[in-house]
Amino acid sequence: MTGIPRAARVRGTTMRLAWAEGPTQGKVYEHTFHDDGTVEWREVGAAAGPAGRPGAEPERPPYAALEVNPEVFAVSYLAPSGFTLTVVLDFSTRQMVGFASGHGQWHPLRGTFELAEGS
Repeated sequence: MTGIPRAARVRGTTMRLAWAEGPTQGKVYEHTFHDDGTVEWREVGAAAGPAGRPGAEPERPPYAALEVNPEVFAVSYLAPSGFTLTVVLDFSTRQMVGFASGHGQWHPLRGTFELAEGS
């Protein structure tokens, strides 16, 4: 896909998203937003392999990252498994809100995030 916006503040970073509300409440997922425009994720502390699929090849769908203002970004991707994650990241507070949906499910989300070492 071409022409998808990928804000520099997100592109090339690895973030840990910690969910305080929603179906993954209490879990932390590490997301790597690759420079090539794809994202991959894994549950922190889970067995090797992508989130929910230990031993499987990681999904690397394209993502979009739009700047709302210099501290707030909307990020979204549609995984090949059929689930979509859309979050708004506030870099000034490290708070996030968003929605996860797919296969007839829809969940509001809330949590925090941090940049991994070197991001």
